[in-house]
Amino acid sequence: METREDLLNELKVIEKWENDQSDLWIWDRLGRLPFKILDKITPQFIHNKVGNLLEEIGSYIQNGGSYLMKEHNLFEKIEKETGRPITQVSDIEDIPLVTMDKLSQELTGQRKKFAAIQGASTGIGGIFTLALDVPALMGISLKTLQEIAILHGYDPNEKSERIFMIKCLQFSSADIVGKRAILNELSSYYQQGSGSSEMMSQLQGWREVVYTYRDQFGWKKLFQMVPIAGMIFGAFTNRSMINDLAETGIMLYRKRRILERLEQK
Repeated sequence: METREDLLNELKVIEKWENDQSDLWIWDRLGRLPFKILDKITPQFIHNKVGNLLEEIGSYIQNGGSYLMKEHNLFEKIEKETGRPITQVSDIEDIPLVTMDKLSQELTGQRKKFAAIQGASTGIGGIFTLALDVPALMGISLKTLQEIAILHGYDPNEKSERIFMIKCLQFSSADIVGKRAILNELSSYYQQGSGSSEMMSQLQGWREVVYTYRDQFGWKKLFQMVPIAGMIFGAFTNRSMINDLAETGIMLYRKRRILERLEQK
């Protein structure tokens, strides 16, 4: 197990990453503008897809729904890596941070490839298949975060963890002000624990997650609206978005695990 000094050094790395997230490039801001224009010309069935997604995310927060993943295969992967039996999520809590990171990075690589294939397949038909890409990418995102949670010893079957994952989604798609606000919320969460009612009350506006998640596509997704050529752009943007989200999930879950271990030292 890591020493207190090791944990503090790891924490400094994560805090540096958090500070670096404040540097939002100008084109990331501009990238949100096209969807404001697209809203006026987008077919109604795409708006309907987003509306359905809102309800699905609400259901996910409350009860997990169809988005909850099966843990068995992941347990087997952890057992193979650590050489110890894993029968429940709590068995993972005390595995070394370096092992958690290694498995998380391997998982990220797999999910990026899957997201790229998804983006390419939905980019074939331009704007009409783009309607399928938003909910599909959201599903990949949630399952990726669930796997990262489990790899750090946290159970996505618990409502508090699903709320934490939605905050990860918000963080990865937020602007500078939004990122700072979420980091402040999470600081309170770390101090008060997963039962913090404040964290839950701050999710009353969770519908914004879906819209900001869609809006961050911006100019990147404009090219995916072109049939056939959209395959290339769809693969690239989906891969990039899952990479950013996985990085966010790994850093924020890693920070939680480090802080909990520091309390035990």
